[in-house]
Amino acid sequence: MKAVICTALCDDIGSVTLVDVELGDPGPDEIQVQLKACAVNFPDLLMIQGKYQFKPPLPFAPGGEGAGDVVAVGAGVNEVKVGDRVVIGMRYGGFAEAINVPAGASLPIPGVMNYAKAASYQTAYLTAYVALVRRGDLRSGETLLVHGATGGVGMAAVDIGKWLGANVIATGGRDDKLAVVKSRGADHVINYTQDDGSLGGFREEVKSLTDGRGADVIYDPVGGDVFDESMRCINWGGRILTIGFTSGRWPQAPVNLILIKQIAVIGVRAGEFGRRDPEKGRENRDKLYAMAVAGEIDPHVCAGFPLEAAVDALRMLENREVVGKVVVTMNDYEL
Repeated sequence: MKAVICTALCDDIGSVTLVDVELGDPGPDEIQVQLKACAVNFPDLLMIQGKYQFKPPLPFAPGGEGAGDVVAVGAGVNEVKVGDRVVIGMRYGGFAEAINVPAGASLPIPGVMNYAKAASYQTAYLTAYVALVRRGDLRSGETLLVHGATGGVGMAAVDIGKWLGANVIATGGRDDKLAVVKSRGADHVINYTQDDGSLGGFREEVKSLTDGRGADVIYDPVGGDVFDESMRCINWGGRILTIGFTSGRWPQAPVNLILIKQIAVIGVRAGEFGRRDPEKGRENRDKLYAMAVAGEIDPHVCAGFPLEAAVDALRMLENREVVGKVVVTMNDYEL
């Protein structure tokens, strides 16, 4: 079969190559899935560059969530059968025509979702759910400020925030992308790209929209200058949720403001949350799955690239051109 393989860690994500690889039969308690779509996520870039906290053994295929059809089952598998349409979660390996995964890592594709949407909801919405529900304790009527709202994890936070009854202010770097976020339910949008190309300039507008109080919860996958300015527009007793650092800079939290405003700076690693507390991890997965079946989760997929053009999908994410999610497609599946 074909797979996109990283053979050496490199800052240039174009170093990954499409090659022929062998895939054996699924082992005990495993299933083999012929993939149709695999979502592209920021950790995929970082793994190729060797900058992610989890480092797969070389060589490896990027891709942590996908959807497709079960084509074989291993010994002991009773709950999944050949022909089932499933969504799967893994840490890597999804940029390939097929993959073997534990049967327990799969779920039936929820509701009427197509392969691309099914491949795109788990990571982003799990991140948003763990951040806002488990860690941030976002309550109905509070103001949520979502940075990077035009990307996958940001757009998911807007959706979960509205589902929780929050007043949502969304920031992003382009007006056309923010228009999509506004159409999906954000109460207010702010373009935080300044004339010099840096990110910021949202503090006064956030205060104006909140009668001077500031946001109660701030969801920040960007870091850098965005985090620094967020500290200046957070309400007394507020919570800043640190999701990641797509800006490339780890900020330093000013402890004096944490003290004076009695705010909390909270780290969020959604996958690790479930690994540390498997029971709550299952509850999170089940809740999101139920929401997906009910149509309360609808990821926005802006583009798809065939497996042989996977580097173009990675570049699109790296260049901040994605609105919502982008996917890699396989086995003649098209959006």
